[in-house]
Amino acid sequence: MKSGMLCGEAVFEAIQAGVEKGGDIAVARVTEGEDFFEKELTSYTDKFDNSWLKEELYNSRNFGPAMHKFGQWFGGAFNFIDQNVFKVPFTLHDLVPDFSALKTVDAATFKPNYPKPDGKLTFDRLSSVFVSNTVHEENQPAHLKLTNPDIPVNVNLPKWDEPAQRYCPAGVYEIMENDDGSKRFQINAANCVHCKTCDIKDPSQNITWVTPEGGGGPNYPNM
Repeated sequence: MKSGMLCGEAVFEAIQAGVEKGGDIAVARVTEGEDFFEKELTSYTDKFDNSWLKEELYNSRNFGPAMHKFGQWFGGAFNFIDQNVFKVPFTLHDLVPDFSALKTVDAATFKPNYPKPDGKLTFDRLSSVFVSNTVHEENQPAHLKLTNPDIPVNVNLPKWDEPAQRYCPAGVYEIMENDDGSKRFQINAANCVHCKTCDIKDPSQNITWVTPEGGGGPNYPNM
């Protein structure tokens, strides 16, 4: 939220200063190409660098890599020391992308065994989507793009049992069966809560999340 506020401030200042008219001011850097004229709001970077947001993110930069490298217990101990005792003078790097670490159907621990939602502390995905008050305009182009529409069924399904039907928290992706017994990949884009997990986690890097038309998405008024 803070990053969005900083972005809004940078845009507002640029509009005030007349950048939309091609004004030459400090908050904009103009790059000219062969067939385009692009204005970059460099003041956003300055605002981010001088905000508490950058400091907070920098101080917690080792959290994820520590958990991935050292596991739950040692990683947790490392993070406790790093955030509460003294700051370590180095940065851990997690160079393995999430999508490349996905287990195949041949792995013994392939699928996690989650208990069924109890409706009190844990809830099913569709009821959680309802609480998020996600709304998208009807009849708009899908904002979840497939580079190759054949990959989900022909590649991801036999190798990973199409993980999109499990990692998506909103039940956007489903494997459906046609009348002739063949499989098809269905995208329920209206359910999307804009977490971008699919863009990051898809093992074939076949899904691209783009901004939907009309500003639709989750609202979370009841949470």
